Amino acid sequence: MKTSGNVNRGMSLGDWGRIGMLSIIWGGSFFFIGVAVKGLPPFTIVALRVGIAAMALHLIILATGQRMPSHRQAWFAFLGMGVLNNLLPFCLIVWGQTRIASGLASILNATTPLFTVVAAHLLTDDEKMTANRLIGVLIGLAGVVVIIGPDVLKGLGSDVIAQLAVLGAAACYSLAGVFGRRFRRMGISPLMTATGQVSASTVMLIPLVVLSDRPWGLSVPGIDIWGAILGLALISTAFAYIIFFRVLASAGATNIMLVTFLIPVSAILLGVVFLGERIEIRHFAGMGLIGLGLAAIDGRVLAILKRKGA
Repeated sequence: MKTSGNVNRGMSLGDWGRIGMLSIIWGGSFFFIGVAVKGLPPFTIVALRVGIAAMALHLIILATGQRMPSHRQAWFAFLGMGVLNNLLPFCLIVWGQTRIASGLASILNATTPLFTVVAAHLLTDDEKMTANRLIGVLIGLAGVVVIIGPDVLKGLGSDVIAQLAVLGAAACYSLAGVFGRRFRRMGISPLMTATGQVSASTVMLIPLVVLSDRPWGLSVPGIDIWGAILGLALISTAFAYIIFFRVLASAGATNIMLVTFLIPVSAILLGVVFLGERIEIRHFAGMGLIGLGLAAIDGRVLAILKRKGA
């Protein structure tokens, strides 16, 4: 998994914009999931999510006259990415959230950038840990805790196995970020990578759904449930993963995982705009901490301040 190079990657303004867009898309996925779970079991939702996304992406490839890679190396990589980025973390989070509060799960999942900083430092040559990066990640994580509410931390230790499951999902996401860098070296585009990953995930999830949910015995979902599933599949999965792999190719594993910090911010702002929810002082404080953490990781603001102070 080691790669060559000797400098840490930065992010362009375009990359920051794409990460912001991705956070809005994934922040909005909570709305779709909230509707879908009223009519379908979790693993069936996950399988429909990646399966419909795979079909949509294959149609795009067909319509644009492109062809998926056919060599074995590419499909082994797609399978690996599907396991690390979909199959394992989705299952661990779903199981973990049956035993711990969603707020605590969100904070545990927000440790993904911490795991990624360590994984990228150990497994790559061009994404080494720096003081700015580590401090920025810790500040951003503190911001997530403040936004969601520090009271949820009272649940720490009450169900260690479930908490370890969610932390395991965060570790999987971090390894997926490092693993996914190989697609650029293989000359596989973000569209092809997204398509291959969700296709492989669908194949692996089908046996799990058959064994756990027995979908043939489920009631036929209503229009609202299907609408939520389509939104989750087409917007929060198919479109989102094209953006994800584009930023991963240009900015690296550590930077793309910063989206984890921005998802709670987007979810709160969407709730304010579309659901009339109130924004509290702690939300502003948390957003400020996240902004400070991202600025530290980006490094450009600190560099300007150093030059002015010199």
